[in-house]
Amino acid sequence: MPAMHARPRLPPRSHRSAAGLTLIELLMFIMVVGLALAAVLQVFALATKSSADPQVQRQALAIAESLLQEVQLQPFTFCDPDDANVATATNAAVGAGTLNCATQAESAMGPEAGETRSGVPQFDNVNDYHGFSMNGIADITGTAVTGLADYNVSVTVAPAGLGGVAAGDALRITVTVTGPGSTSVTLQGYRTRHAPNAA
Repeated sequence: MPAMHARPRLPPRSHRSAAGLTLIELLMFIMVVGLALAAVLQVFALATKSSADPQVQRQALAIAESLLQEVQLQPFTFCDPDDANVATATNAAVGAGTLNCATQAESAMGPEAGETRSGVPQFDNVNDYHGFSMNGIADITGTAVTGLADYNVSVTVAPAGLGGVAAGDALRITVTVTGPGSTSVTLQGYRTRHAPNAA
């Protein structure tokens, strides 16, 4: 008689160990994870929407740095740079002698009559930039810079105390740039007086 193979016996149902998840448990898990992921993505979307565009912020910063450097590179002397005694004056008084300004002191904040940033006569001293503003960005020649029409600039220049520098011999320059999406960048820098015979 042929050999018969015995069928393995299964343990009773109560002794079997659980093997895996049921379909209902798997669907519930997917639904919970999906809801949690949707909530997290909404938080990220809201944060991204309310934050400033990094490119706009970087562009505003570059404009502010450029204009601040432009102002700081201007002379800050006792006399107007067109004055004959600009290199020798040791004070802002106007009068005879090489230690005074020959015709015009450079003590008033703001440009002299007719001076502009990009015209003739051109700004020739740090304090000429006080009150300067620009809607849309233009270079030093007055040529509009492509792509920067939505940015605005304002500059203030004011006397400031600066460590051991004598009163009146330091200016604080504040450049504020505003751009799209309520972006705003403010930079400050200082300029000290440069006069060959300053005490």
